[in-house]
Amino acid sequence: MRRRARRAGLVRLPAGRGPRPVRRRVLLAGLVAAAAGLLAGCGVGAGKGPGDVSLTVTNGFGSRPVGQPRTVQAPGGETIMRLLQRSYQVTTRYGGGFVQSIDGRRGGTEAGRPVDWFFYVNGIEASKGAAATKLHPGDRVWWDRHDWSAAMRVPAVVGSFPEPFRSGIDGRRLPVRVECERTGAPACDEARRRLSAAGVPAGSAVLGAQSQGRIARVLVGRWPAVRRNPEVRLVEEGPARSGVFARFDREGRTLAVLNPDGRPIRTLGPGAGLVAATRPPEEGQEEAVTWVVTGTDDRGVLAAARALEEGALGDHFAVAIDPGGIAVPLPAVSAQP
Repeated sequence: MRRRARRAGLVRLPAGRGPRPVRRRVLLAGLVAAAAGLLAGCGVGAGKGPGDVSLTVTNGFGSRPVGQPRTVQAPGGETIMRLLQRSYQVTTRYGGGFVQSIDGRRGGTEAGRPVDWFFYVNGIEASKGAAATKLHPGDRVWWDRHDWSAAMRVPAVVGSFPEPFRSGIDGRRLPVRVECERTGAPACDEARRRLSAAGVPAGSAVLGAQSQGRIARVLVGRWPAVRRNPEVRLVEEGPARSGVFARFDREGRTLAVLNPDGRPIRTLGPGAGLVAATRPPEEGQEEAVTWVVTGTDDRGVLAAARALEEGALGDHFAVAIDPGGIAVPLPAVSAQP
């Protein structure tokens, strides 16, 4: 029960709590969140007026759509829960703060494995429940139901590109910087060009450059260079640590493609690339995000940079590029419904 409440972003629970206090705290948080959601849905409270937002609902790490993606106009201050309820049949738990089912697809267990609904705003995993999270103009909201046994957290995903670079996080646009292993390399130029074409102005720097304040980084380079970033290096430890269902070997010469269980099902060699998103594991870094555009060699990095567009990244948690230039959604799951 504690795990499922945490996965919904309903509350953050300290370790060592017993089941009874946790249950009271979860129920109270759900009731408070639900009340806030009702007020916001009625147009009560602060808001900047109506704005277009998009809503996508999928199953199985984005592999199967649930209904059609839609763009709707949301009243100022509306919550994500209210947006979802206006568009789908939704059942909830814990006083309305936790989504139990969407159009009949329930959280719980499936084939003996834990599955639940998770939501991302502009590609960032929610830190609060849906009834307590307000929308901002331009937000892209993505709900996905998936198995979380291999990765309890996927802090950031690439499937809402060009977000979070264009609209930002929690209504605040962050400065964007492309940091490159070699600033004049074709992959570096390609990444900046793709961002510009998506309406994202970006600065540039070499890998590891210092900055003041929180920024959104796009790291471009071969794996041995980009792995110097601490949160990016977590990819080598598997999805339980990074939320990325791919793993380079230490030398960066091969890239293992993982399935939802976290097991490798394919190994890519020369010419392979990866586009993935990460977030700092430390508390207090809620607004930072880092994307990595990398590969086993220069050819793989360039292939990854060319994948920075909605057609290649849309509704995918991360994307590997095989040596033939084919995008492989991660984790690798069956396309069958």
